[in-house]
Amino acid sequence: MQSLEPALKHYFGYDSFRPQQRQIVEEVLQGRDLLVIMPTGGGKSLCYQLPALLQPGLTLVVSPLIALMQDQVEALQDNGIGAAFLNSTLSLTEVRSRETAILNGKIKIALRCTRAAAF
Repeated sequence: MQSLEPALKHYFGYDSFRPQQRQIVEEVLQGRDLLVIMPTGGGKSLCYQLPALLQPGLTLVVSPLIALMQDQVEALQDNGIGAAFLNSTLSLTEVRSRETAILNGKIKIALRCTRAAAF
């Protein structure tokens, strides 16, 4: 596998991975199913964002946290990466506009909020 550090530097400005990130990214790129548990601030987002940028197609991320989604999309967009979120804060017009951008290939990473059912 080619060195991942140039892509890490290009997309995110980092010179090196945090502990375990490189191994996780490599395994994602090899098509393996993973369950990754990392602490807050451990760099989980990069573990799916970098592989998404290195592979063809759209990556859809399902998250229950609206605020985190908005922050991640803003950071990706600040780095010139086509990203969008879809959640209950958007009007129907905004949802349709983002769906159109996704269908037209302008979005590489889409974050979708879903709420867990309360029992």
